[in-house]
Amino acid sequence: MEIVSEPDIRSPQEAAEFVKKLRMIVRYIGVCDGNMEQGSLRCDANVSVRPAGQKELGTKAEIKNMNSFRFIEKALDYEIRRQIKVCNEGGRIIQETRLWDPQRGVTESMRSKEEAHDYRYFPDPDLMPIEVDTAWIEQIRSHIVELPDARRQRFIREYGLTAYDADLLAAERATAEWFEQAVKSGGEPKAVSNWMMGELMRLLNEENRQIDECGLKPGQLSGLLKLMDKGVISGKIAKTVFEDMYKTGKDAEAIVSEKGLVQMSDETGIEAIIDEVLSRSPQEIERFRAGDAKLMGFFVGQVMKETKGKANPKIVNELLRRKLGG
Repeated sequence: MEIVSEPDIRSPQEAAEFVKKLRMIVRYIGVCDGNMEQGSLRCDANVSVRPAGQKELGTKAEIKNMNSFRFIEKALDYEIRRQIKVCNEGGRIIQETRLWDPQRGVTESMRSKEEAHDYRYFPDPDLMPIEVDTAWIEQIRSHIVELPDARRQRFIREYGLTAYDADLLAAERATAEWFEQAVKSGGEPKAVSNWMMGELMRLLNEENRQIDECGLKPGQLSGLLKLMDKGVISGKIAKTVFEDMYKTGKDAEAIVSEKGLVQMSDETGIEAIIDEVLSRSPQEIERFRAGDAKLMGFFVGQVMKETKGKANPKIVNELLRRKLGG
């Protein structure tokens, strides 16, 4: 399949963005995996320059078979500068095909194409014309999945996500669908977004895996978030549980039960640990009361260390402020 644009792209950056968006769309509708390194998607670009104020485009040179967004930008930038230099020195741009050499950072002439017959076109009597009417286009349009830009806008409108979060989540169809399934199973949208773009993407990147290759199910993340909301586990413990969920495929509740990770919310028990921590920290207490507010983090950290991260952070902070007068 070949897609040809009008000659209305004005910069290497715009060209790369165009190909990125095109890749996103063909991946979304499932017609191409978009793997540029393996040749599933390649880019040819016609480049021409013209003096400011001149309406007619200059003679074009075609750069063939670029296979990365970075190479597209670099090759077009070089070719634009090359053509400008030739024109400024009184030379003539030749209509030709060129190739990008990434090692040397230059485009090189491959073959000239001065006239249409150089392309060796010939009619094929077995290829019949296809008439594409409006009804057919609308029928196809009605069966196309929600495309990235539309989904991005809906994520912002429907789930209250920032434009940045919506961009990342809507960029790949599998990621967008994973997010929506997690939300529909009870996860708060912003929390689901944060965990996906943080912990989940980190683990996937470490193993060079895609989200649709992940054994962790969207509903399992929602289950973890519910345990946090109920105060059963702390945010710190949740990260440990999440890694176990990712590796084993077990639900959060099962892991929390097996490992005894239930959050400690008993004020009496937490207060006893706080008293022990404070008894060992007379100098820090004195500095805190003298105005060193940052030491509150030190006290909280010591309590969490003593409880192996199980103490309810909210209760720890409240009790410390009460005892220290902060």
